[in-house]
Amino acid sequence: MDAIKAENLSKVFRVKQKEKGMGGSLKAIFHPRTVPVQAVDGISFTVKEGEILAFIGPNGAGKSTTIKMLTGILYPDGGNVEVLGINPAKKRKQLAYQIGTVFGQKEQLWTHLTPYDNFRFFGAIFDLPDAEAEARIRELSDTFELGAFINTPVRSLSLGQRIRCEIVASLIHKPKVLFLDEPTIGLDPVVKENIRMLIKQMNKEFHTTVFLTSHDIGDIEKLCKRIVIVNSGQIVLDDSMEHLKYHYLNKKIVEVKLQEEAALPRLSGITVLKEKGSRVKLEIDTTIIKINDALRQIDAEHVEDINISNIPLENIIMDIYKAEEAESAV
Repeated sequence: MDAIKAENLSKVFRVKQKEKGMGGSLKAIFHPRTVPVQAVDGISFTVKEGEILAFIGPNGAGKSTTIKMLTGILYPDGGNVEVLGINPAKKRKQLAYQIGTVFGQKEQLWTHLTPYDNFRFFGAIFDLPDAEAEARIRELSDTFELGAFINTPVRSLSLGQRIRCEIVASLIHKPKVLFLDEPTIGLDPVVKENIRMLIKQMNKEFHTTVFLTSHDIGDIEKLCKRIVIVNSGQIVLDDSMEHLKYHYLNKKIVEVKLQEEAALPRLSGITVLKEKGSRVKLEIDTTIIKINDALRQIDAEHVEDINISNIPLENIIMDIYKAEEAESAV
């Protein structure tokens, strides 16, 4: 069964356009000219119950607007949308009891209260009986390992601890769908990995459908089996993560700091992107040469520091978008 279903979903905003020149007439001031901006342009997709879907794209692609229409915050200008069989625009309150939301850059917890007090507060909002709320808090506290700081004011928690509490707060009422918008933003690598493990555990234990947006390839690669990429309000790719990995995540960026300048071998699959003194930035195409074989070409005795990372997600999206444009032009 589909937890989320969108058909030809669209949204247009009207944006003020500034008059040319330094001044402006009274008419321009009190009745400014506006132009339409197509934020979401007829997208269609479904999300199965229990699925973790990555919904990604560059800034301004229409991700946040889509989430707001799925949660009933914004009304669509065209198309149809259902979440758990409910029309968000018509029955937002009813839907609120069935979904949870976590926005990495926005707090929903009261910072002067402890996590426990916040959880009791959210339990009351969702009309949970005291006994049920207490049982739910104990269950989630054990799952997310909150015992050491559940009675510490939120303002005194680390960012990683706060994000864990944000997720727990959104799960108090046992939502069937959880919307996660950049849940690991600003977290260090160890905490990021912990959050990812907790999301996977939550999905497995509670069969929660997860709608994830993130700019972090690690989030997408480790959590999702399917990915939807949007750009300019349209879907440019709806495919499996396995397919995306094979075709687009086959390149790595290697940044090396050597003790002294050294001539690096020019081999097929290794591209020198930047070379300045003892610092070198390489692109490794793993379909041509294995990453281990490429690293063997670097004299390890003279390496002071090395960093290996994925191609930035924005670059991957643009490559996919350009490929789509090229196909449609043929």
